[in-house]
Amino acid sequence: MRIAVLAFALAAMPALAQMPTEPPGKPDASRIVAGRYEVEPGHTQVRFTVMHLGFTPYSGSFSDASGSLTIDPARPGSASVSISVPMASAWTPVAKLTDELRSSMFFDPAKYPTMTFVSDRVTVHGHKATIDGRLTMHGVTRPLRLDASFVGAGTMRGKRTVGFTATGTLKRSEYGVNYGIPLVSDEVKIDIAAAFEQPA
Repeated sequence: MRIAVLAFALAAMPALAQMPTEPPGKPDASRIVAGRYEVEPGHTQVRFTVMHLGFTPYSGSFSDASGSLTIDPARPGSASVSISVPMASAWTPVAKLTDELRSSMFFDPAKYPTMTFVSDRVTVHGHKATIDGRLTMHGVTRPLRLDASFVGAGTMRGKRTVGFTATGTLKRSEYGVNYGIPLVSDEVKIDIAAAFEQPA
């Protein structure tokens, strides 16, 4: 047993030696390099929260996001962003509810496979910004405002990387997703944690 543990420790040493001693991302906007970035799906999350039966806020998430960010720290108001998520990636901790969300009862990904947000205007307030754009979901496009915050910039796995969070609210009935209202709230809160990296 001791030999096995020692062998494992020796095998892990090269990987441990490559681990950074501190987080590579820093909340320093001067580290942002101008250019076009792409969504890093492994570290990007889109979460939605509704009020369930008047008792609890209940959350689920989407994964496998894609999209891009164009940014110039000298002209931050000129930034543009687009994010798309596959509706079939909807997930909750309850398997039955996850299946319902992926059916025609709710998101109907067989007919409407993606949800997409495209920015129209970015208004910067220090490390925060208001992003006005258009959200397309369930075949309907409507304006959506996101309140965004800069999180950090640096280099991850040899690629320049920037991170932001954003929040917003929408009414799902405006997109034709009506099932369960008002037992499950019409208002939906959106929380996005997005990592963008420059292509190699």
